Amino acid sequence: MKSIQEALKESPVSPYTGSEKTFELVANQIKARWGESELKNYDPFHNARTFRSWLSLGFRVRKNEKALRSIVYTETKDTKGNVIKKARRHIYLFYYRQVEKINAK
Repeated sequence: MKSIQEALKESPVSPYTGSEKTFELVANQIKARWGESELKNYDPFHNARTFRSWLSLGFRVRKNEKALRSIVYTETKDTKGNVIKKARRHIYLFYYRQVEKINAK
């Protein structure tokens, strides 16, 4: 059985787009929960994912774990591709320390 770290290195990259604000928001929550030393392990492209993303990789969120909150901005475009509306949306992420491998039966 692969460890979480091994599976994350092989997994596809998350939809994170590289926003510094999002990075800082999640990093501050990780620092508050697991301490400053855990920040060196934080890789937003691989180890902070949504509930569904973890499930698709064969992991489940441990019982009683609380999500890390983040913000994304979505755009609505018309048929010509012009942005007609921007909306702020909250997303809930789980860090790799909050998940466990689903046992194959």
